[in-house]
Amino acid sequence: MVKSPIRVSGTGSNVYTLRLNNKFCSFGKWQTYTLPCSHVLAVCRENGSRTDAYVPKIYSRQTDVPFNLTFYPPNMKKERGRKQGKRFQGEMDYRNPNSPLRCGRCRMPGHNRKNCNNPGPSNV
Repeated sequence: MVKSPIRVSGTGSNVYTLRLNNKFCSFGKWQTYTLPCSHVLAVCRENGSRTDAYVPKIYSRQTDVPFNLTFYPPNMKKERGRKQGKRFQGEMDYRNPNSPLRCGRCRMPGHNRKNCNNPGPSNV
């Protein structure tokens, strides 16, 4: 039996049942992931026993991989054109289709900055 500590938030103080020889913990993580959960590690630390016995052999460094892994370098060729932006568009990016286009220089409707006759700001 293992009792979890009380956390600052007030949760915790749960009691879990462990059976080390059957590789069972009532928390359920050990059975799901086949790796020992924190409760098993705590018991091993208290007993002074090694956790290697409870980790499947497939996760050990001595296990040989039965197939060859071939890694290829990533494609470093630069793609043509301008890179696509990654920004998400929000409400301010969409304009009302009923509102007229405005000049970028004088903000008056009916023309754009390319054919604007109004003088621009002084560069003094």
